[in-house]
Amino acid sequence: MIVNDINVTVNGLSDITRMRWRDYIAYIEGQTHEKLDRLSITGTDDGRVTLGYEMRQPKFERPPHHGYPSVPRIAGTTPAGRGTRACQARTH
Repeated sequence: MIVNDINVTVNGLSDITRMRWRDYIAYIEGQTHEKLDRLSITGTDDGRVTLGYEMRQPKFERPPHHGYPSVPRIAGTTPAGRGTRACQARTH
């Protein structure tokens, strides 16, 4: 079942309410400071519950690609292979 965009599975507990599910979700997210992706609530023979959970994977954002990497240049210089106008005037 889906609760707050989290896939919740309950095993061995027929009397648990959705409000209790939300309490478990809030507890786990409060302890881990991350968002849940899946939660498994399983009842044990002694009346306790076992919580199994998986956290959401952070979204990977690729940095924008702007073509060529920026290369710092010294003022007044030109890229290799190009001459300045003054150099070109002297050679012609």
